[in-house]
Amino acid sequence: MTKADIKSLYKVMFTEYPDVVNVQQLSEMLGGISDKTIYRLLKSEKIKSLYVGKRYLIPKPYVIDYLTHSDAEKSLA
Repeated sequence: MTKADIKSLYKVMFTEYPDVVNVQQLSEMLGGISDKTIYRLLKSEKIKSLYVGKRYLIPKPYVIDYLTHSDAEKSLA
């Protein structure tokens, strides 16, 4: 997937969320999966994120990047 493709998806997907989301918002974006699963995905770097202070911050393009790769379904299983 090219940067242009990701930019196009970014404009359409998740418009109700801020540009950088927290763990709870990411859980909602991924269909309500548990915080434990979210932390596992973040710590394993399957979803890229920024760790600031004691919080994970996840830019929306990283969420879209994760969702557009074929191993996303395997990670959620």
